[in-house]
Parts: sequence; C-alpha cells; structure tokens
Amino acid sequence: MPLVELCNVGKSYGGGATRTEVLRDIHLEIEKGEFVAVVGYSGAGKTTLMSLIAGLLRPDTGEVKLNGKVVEGPGPDRGVIFQNYSLLPWLTVYENVYLAVDQIFGSWSTEKKREHTERYIAMVKLTEAREKKPAQLSGGMRQRVSVARALAMDPEVLLMDEPFGALDALTRATLQDEIARIWRATRKTVLLITNDVDEGILLADRIVPLSKGPRATLGPGITVDLERPRDRKALNHDPRFKEIRGAVIGYLLGPGAGPKAGESAPDAARSAEAVA
Repeated sequence: MPLVELCNVGKSYGGGATRTEVLRDIHLEIEKGEFVAVVGYSGAGKTTLMSLIAGLLRPDTGEVKLNGKVVEGPGPDRGVIFQNYSLLPWLTVYENVYLAVDQIFGSWSTEKKREHTERYIAMVKLTEAREKKPAQLSGGMRQRVSVARALAMDPEVLLMDEPFGALDALTRATLQDEIARIWRATRKTVLLITNDVDEGILLADRIVPLSKGPRATLGPGITVDLERPRDRKALNHDPRFKEIRGAVIGYLLGPGAGPKAGESAPDAARSAEAVA
C-alpha cells in the first residue's frame, strides 16, 4: 500500500460563471521513502496539489489518503516547507525550531527537546547562527531553518513547495545539495513541487509532470534511475539524464501544453517533438 495516494482528485475555485477547475483526474501514489518531484508550469496548480496533500485544502472530487486513511486536515505527519520561509521574526533560529518540537513532542523532557532541536539545527549546519533572528539571516539560511523545523517534527512525509524559488542560483545549488544529503541520511518520503526540470532530475527518484492549467492533470511518471549521489556537472554529459529531461520536456511542451488553436492534441505533441 502506498504511503500517499490521490484517487481521482479534482479541485476548483469560485462558483457559477467564475468557477475555475484547477486540477482534474489527479492520480498519484508515493511509496514510503520515495522522493517524488512534480514538475509543471507556473500557475498550473502545483501549490494547490501540495495543499491538498497537506490537508490545507479539501478536494471537490476524489480522495487524498495517507497510510490508507482519508486526509481530513493538517497534521504533524506532514511537514511543509514553503517558498517564503514562514518563520516567526521575533524568535531566534533555535526558538523557531524548538517551538515546533515543543508542540509535537510536548510530553518529552526539556532536555530531550533541547537535544532534539540542536540535532536538527546542526543537520542544516546552522549551529553557529542558532541565536540569530530571521532578519539577521540570508535567504538561504532562512530556508535552512525551515528545513530544520520541518524535519525536527519527524513527519512521515516532507512536502516542499518550490523551496528554492526565491534564492539566487549559487544558494539554490548549495541547498539542493544539502537536501540531497539530508534525504540520503533520513530517507524521508518527500514530495517536491518545482518548475525546474533539472532540479527534479537532480533530486528525485521519480518525476511526474503536471500539464498546463486550467484543468491540469498529471502526466506519466518517469523514473530517475541515475546513481546517487548525483553530480550536477557530470549529469550534463549523461545520456540517461538527457533522455529523462527530453521525456519530461516533451510531455510539457506536447500533451501537457494542450493543443494549439486549430490543432489536435496529437498534432501538438508532434510539434513539441520537433521543437525538442
């Protein structure tokens, strides 16, 4: 049984003439310990998809299940890392992480909660910055705090909503490497939402493309059977990397883009292949 399962999920916003169907016929299964990346267009509904799994939204049709049970709302079994960090500005690095630990593991002794907090701060290499507040940190360091806070909750599933989107290229690459390192150490089940195909291939076990919205749906999953740890420079010369990249982009530019005016869906797919 998959850890996460979405069965025929659909979600719309608005009502009447203003009703917009954002997602339709979403079917997705994620196994325990698997790292899955959903890659798609900006505005296609990737954040809506993540919010449905997080329990922040309820589907209009279908079901979202975790461990075989229907998701009714948010819970500590799902840790969420947002693009905008979502840290409490008046708390230090240590206090932001400790607050989450205290809420989830309230029955623990103060010493055990302290040690647990320190462990995850060290995991993201922020021990020296533990007494700093968010305003004193760079964007990359703030996102590290978000990662530490989510992991310290020991969730069954880690949901990451374009966590590197607001960062510069160098910081983004550094954090991608850190996430890969942490995943190898923890083997958490991870769902990464991104619009960067190369990022998905670098990090994930499987990529699932999301078609252009409205009425976006998931395309066929593509296994990323590349040896870990992955070297971003070496990947550029790897024939399998190019094959996976071509398959994802081919779907996004072809069937996932929808037909052009006066063109059927198969014709649109052939046009995308010509572009690729």
